[in-house]
Amino acid sequence: MSVEANIRAKLEAAFKPDTLVITNDSWKHSHHAAMRELGGGNGETHFAVEIVSSAFEGKRSIQRHRLVYAALDEELKSGVHALQVIARTPEEMEKRSTGMA
Repeated sequence: MSVEANIRAKLEAAFKPDTLVITNDSWKHSHHAAMRELGGGNGETHFAVEIVSSAFEGKRSIQRHRLVYAALDEELKSGVHALQVIARTPEEMEKRSTGMA
């Protein structure tokens, strides 16, 4: 299974998200010497995650990020070099979509 597929499976299991968008940005960094040396799961090293889940209700941004990092601990220790996280609640997304945020 690819690193991206593992990330998706773990986040879906941990947070039961309403929305989960994973962007694999590894190709933008493949020319970096350190990334070539690491290999990071066949070169899968850089990801951006946008996740919307009620599991984040009542939690500050840093707490949300820590929850996501904890869920992906194995991937972060075995080749994922960078992980950009946007974690919101369904209510926050509703406010954004109606222009109230």
